[in-house]
Amino acid sequence: MDKTDNQQPISDDQELAKVLTGDNKKPSGTKALDDLQFEESPLPTPSVTPSAAPSDTPAPATPSASPAPVIPVIDPIPTVPAAGGLDAIKKDALEELRPLATKLNLPADEKFDTLLLIIRSTDDQSLLGAAHEAAKAIEDESRRAQALLDVIKEIDYFSGQK
Repeated sequence: MDKTDNQQPISDDQELAKVLTGDNKKPSGTKALDDLQFEESPLPTPSVTPSAAPSDTPAPATPSASPAPVIPVIDPIPTVPAAGGLDAIKKDALEELRPLATKLNLPADEKFDTLLLIIRSTDDQSLLGAAHEAAKAIEDESRRAQALLDVIKEIDYFSGQK
């Protein structure tokens, strides 16, 4: 920007105008911005003095730092057992699921898939009737046909074992 004498100050304050234009010579009795110094004073630390109050009077509470956050203890995630351990978990889960299998509140196709999984995993023939009922309730004809074929295959499997 070209300095000329025709320049109008942006502000009515002549000192501010001089600082903004770079002409910050010290007028008599004032300081330029570069000469200003600031001090930081430390915050006072609270001191605790013994009280002469009787012992039955509670002492006034002293300010303290905020309490440390309470972090809940979380049980560690169990590690995956060896292959033999996984089989044991599967066996336990199937034993726990077996009595509940017919009480599942699922769509017919999902209920059938669950029952078929239990039948194949446990060789429990007693669930074939429930699987057949679930297969008949499947709305999609193609899916129902596949489910009925699966029931027949399971019956053939159990018949061949005898």
